[in-house]
Amino acid sequence: MKNKRNMLSLLLVLVLTVALFAGCGQEDEQGSTGTDSTTTTETDTTADDATTEDTTSEDSSATSDQTTIKWAVWDIASTTYYQPLIDVYEATNPDVKIEMVDLGSQDYMTVLGTQLSGSDTDLDVVTIKDIPGYVNLVAKNVLEPVDTSGLDLSGYGGMTEQIEINDTLYALPFRSDFWLVFYNKTVFDEAGVDYPTNDMTFEEYDALAREVSDDTLGSEVYGSHYHVWRSAVQLFGILDGEHSIVDGNYDFLKPYYDMVVAQQEDMIAQDYATLKTSNLHYSGAFAQGNIGMMNMGSWFIPTLIEKIQTGEYSEISEGGNGNWGLVKYPHAEGVEPGSTLATITSLSVASASDNKEIATDFMNFVCGPEGAEVVAATGTFPAIKTDAVVDMIASKEGFPSDDASAEALKTSNTYLEMPIHEKSAEIEVILNDGHDYIMTGTMTVDEGIAYMNEEVGKILN
Repeated sequence: MKNKRNMLSLLLVLVLTVALFAGCGQEDEQGSTGTDSTTTTETDTTADDATTEDTTSEDSSATSDQTTIKWAVWDIASTTYYQPLIDVYEATNPDVKIEMVDLGSQDYMTVLGTQLSGSDTDLDVVTIKDIPGYVNLVAKNVLEPVDTSGLDLSGYGGMTEQIEINDTLYALPFRSDFWLVFYNKTVFDEAGVDYPTNDMTFEEYDALAREVSDDTLGSEVYGSHYHVWRSAVQLFGILDGEHSIVDGNYDFLKPYYDMVVAQQEDMIAQDYATLKTSNLHYSGAFAQGNIGMMNMGSWFIPTLIEKIQTGEYSEISEGGNGNWGLVKYPHAEGVEPGSTLATITSLSVASASDNKEIATDFMNFVCGPEGAEVVAATGTFPAIKTDAVVDMIASKEGFPSDDASAEALKTSNTYLEMPIHEKSAEIEVILNDGHDYIMTGTMTVDEGIAYMNEEVGKILN
């Protein structure tokens, strides 16, 4: 076992070194509904040409002494971390061959459900793309319960507890994007205001946004920016771990809507209706160079770095280097700094697998600390964020050099954007409508919250 661990460490060094030279990918376009729908964020710069062909056929390199494990995935050609994970695992387990089965991104979870429900399925390990699909697969009894007796789940920031169904875990997260605050250092420098910090209350956040704003016609500076997704405002309210977006009572959202609506009315933040009708993307808004702070997901980091390096985002660069930084999400009084929101992608073992022991070992590797380092080397955020993972991402060329930005990558409590609930899709329609009514001024904050309480109550009852 000791020799195997030493060999694994050496292989990790080799694979990660190669992966660091691979381009990290383009930004993951978060769905406008703000649901847990993490997709791949990578480009195809490191994709092995061989994997773009029919991966369901038998690999000629497999020998009769090997056990073949079939792994259900999507978008092989445009995802950089699949093959490095396989390379490291196979090198330390020469009696195992991992074969990817690409089910395509479009309707992936529907296709996966059909495959697993069939009596002739030969899938061993499956990738779980979203929470509603995960709930559906568990209801069909096609996923194997996870044996957690030998696993350290503390590194997942509480995410594993949130995906338990009837006190049982059926998947392990292996990658995750999370929300933080991007800020423009030039805006703060020109205003003579100190940068935001990693321990910032909402009151301090609001005060900073107001301090750096400028409503001078033609040279406006907005201290904050909120994209039109409901998640950009509503999910502030669940950072305390006491509230949920599917509870049915949304009175807890009032202080956050009051703050954001007031900022909008005072021209501290851009007008929601204007943003929506103009279809201004959050990346384009931040690139204009007149936004102090913007709450957004970690998927924006590689895009921001790339656009600055190519000169496309010249308004927030200094001599080709980005003049921007990151800090943790603001928090309410009494809430632990670093509490944030996340979307996840997970792995499960198929109940019909004939190779459950090996499939479980592969799942544990991919979702564990060693797999996390492989994923991080491709520029993608894994679910487990060890110091080594944070150092790897923070050392990427173009990442802000200040210590606070690297520290911002270390999260504490992590909450799913949309938790497990059988009626989450119906609930979200109401929450989207309520958000739109409040932010456009169609309803007051109190009226919008009352609308959400009443309509979601109907769904739950």
